[in-house]
Amino acid sequence: MTQPSEKALVPFVSVDHMMGLVHHIGLETILRDLADEIESDFKRWEEFDKTPRVASHSEVGVIELMPAADRENYGFKYVNGHPKNTSEGLQTVTAFGLLADVATGYPVLLTEMTMLTALRTAAMSALAAKHLAPKGATTMAMIGNGAQSEFQCIAFKAICGITDVRLYDKDSNATAKCARNLVKSGLNVTPCTSAEAAIEGAQILTTCTADKQYATILSDNMVGPGVHINAIGGDCPGKTELAAAILHRSSIFVEYPPQTRIEGEIQQLDADHPVTELWKVMSGTETGRTSADQITLFDSVGFAIEDFSALRYVHRAIAGTPYYTNLDMLADPDDPRDLFGMLQRAK
Repeated sequence: MTQPSEKALVPFVSVDHMMGLVHHIGLETILRDLADEIESDFKRWEEFDKTPRVASHSEVGVIELMPAADRENYGFKYVNGHPKNTSEGLQTVTAFGLLADVATGYPVLLTEMTMLTALRTAAMSALAAKHLAPKGATTMAMIGNGAQSEFQCIAFKAICGITDVRLYDKDSNATAKCARNLVKSGLNVTPCTSAEAAIEGAQILTTCTADKQYATILSDNMVGPGVHINAIGGDCPGKTELAAAILHRSSIFVEYPPQTRIEGEIQQLDADHPVTELWKVMSGTETGRTSADQITLFDSVGFAIEDFSALRYVHRAIAGTPYYTNLDMLADPDDPRDLFGMLQRAK
């Protein structure tokens, strides 16, 4: 049997590879790198072919495809969200992604994205806060201490300079896990026994819960003037975390309105409620925070351009490293019109 040519091989980054790459580059460095990559792509937002993600909902969760493309590359992510998985010893979110060359249609990278999604989500949160949070913010409340929480805390330290985090989860074991994992992070960590206690003294409030329901993680009376809210748990129809009254008091910033109005906190509002697209703040055509008393809200549901940025970053980062395996994924006949002949010769 003939060996595949080099042009028929596609780099594959496994979970083990991704973890090795993170340790090779450094966690805080890779979070800053991803934030820079996303910001660079957001500043050229209008160059992208964009669409809301394609979602298949069931009673127990959702499976989604998230595509985006520019003139050179096409990328997509497959991702699920199944809150009940935790009780079965499974991940709530798993993902993989692919990057392709637009000119040929050939894939150039296949990678796990469970770990990478956690990294890019945290980088995106901190990037938004860099543009929207009060200047000099030092303390964040992390409400919801599941799989994403440590990544969020470390990203805010690396990108926004946060020094203190206050943790709360309705499951005290999750809070203990998060606190334990952050012991060597350089952050001052305070476990709390209520959401109210967690937000005390915090300038940034991050909500990251998994239950698919209209929840009230933050009620209106819990949110004072001048804070920045990073709402990342509400990410599909029928799933929210904030009391609607908070939204009416906030300046709301979103990734892609056609998607966020269906999936984000603003699904609770009228379809014409004003929001600001975050890419416009990054490119300087719209303003972010304008006063010390302003409540800013990043209503984040995750958007495909962020995954596109992460895929391109990983594609570059693995070059010259051992953190990938070449896969024989592409048929490569001597004559591109003779695929059948290639099959016959394989005898």
